[in-house]
Amino acid sequence: MCGNEALAEAAIIAGCDAYFGYPITPQNEVAAYMSRRMPEEGRVFVQSESELAAINMVFGASATGKRAMTSSSSPGISLMQEGISFLAGAELPAVVVNVMRGGPGLGNIAPSQADYFQATRGGGHGDYRTIVLGPSSVQELADCMPLAFDLADRYRVTVMVLADGILGQMMEPVVLDKKPRRELPPKDWALTGAKDREQNIVRSLWLAEGALEELNYKLGAKYEQIQKNEVLCEQYEINDAEIVVVAYGVAARIVRGAVDKAREEGIKVGWIRPVTLWPFPMEQIGRAAEEFRVFLAVEMSNGQMVEDVKLAVAGKAPVLFYGRPGGGVPTVDEILDMIRQLTIRAKTPV
Repeated sequence: MCGNEALAEAAIIAGCDAYFGYPITPQNEVAAYMSRRMPEEGRVFVQSESELAAINMVFGASATGKRAMTSSSSPGISLMQEGISFLAGAELPAVVVNVMRGGPGLGNIAPSQADYFQATRGGGHGDYRTIVLGPSSVQELADCMPLAFDLADRYRVTVMVLADGILGQMMEPVVLDKKPRRELPPKDWALTGAKDREQNIVRSLWLAEGALEELNYKLGAKYEQIQKNEVLCEQYEINDAEIVVVAYGVAARIVRGAVDKAREEGIKVGWIRPVTLWPFPMEQIGRAAEEFRVFLAVEMSNGQMVEDVKLAVAGKAPVLFYGRPGGGVPTVDEILDMIRQLTIRAKTPV
């Protein structure tokens, strides 16, 4: 299946009750697939009149306790940021898929990773965070969907699945299984009718003195728990590495090819792939920085994740960057050349 259709079917298997979306390349296949499959399952599909409408429909469905999601691509996600901030303020769970394209502006429809800042820094106004998952294969993209819904429900947050145009369009073998859900808290906050119970109020407006400050402290404590419990990353060939390359998503697949070729040349290089982009694997990269001499961040952007790598390394080792912005995709040979250049630096005494 292509990535867009695989993630859509995986969302259905994960129990998505409602999908709201507006077409934009390169994620149109998600909405097209959902328009056929959701009615077949007796669930809700709405092609909204805009991205602003889509995210607010997600807000409404989530407020009633349903599993709701939307998907879009870069400029469409920008239009959703106010709604995502409202979801955070109301502590409502939601899943948002961003199949990234080149920017800024309308940019182009080529693959990109330039929305990293937007996703990992919250994106909208206020003190809030979204959990961000960065899959690197169609199988992992499908596997991310039940995880995304479970994390959203457990922590009452928005979970963003950050893919790109290559991952959305490419076709790979995929196994679609119903995965066991995490143990999740009851949705006793949902708007289900107040007969025989106290009424629930879902809102993101807090005008009483100190009320919003108290909410922000509560949200901050929740985000600390997420950082403690939900970090995911993959490490490859780092036990004896003198150079460590950090990359995520499709870029990480290209990096792995370069690492394998470098190893064939006798270069001691390894690879760390963040799977959760927020929370970022600070501890894992920080531990690596205790032992390894040079880090290289590779991205399909002008350099965004590299800032988190530098924070994690905390000055213990040099951190360099290689990227291709605006829809450019790095090649194995380009990254291999960078690794060769860094080999000399890695062997130079600090």
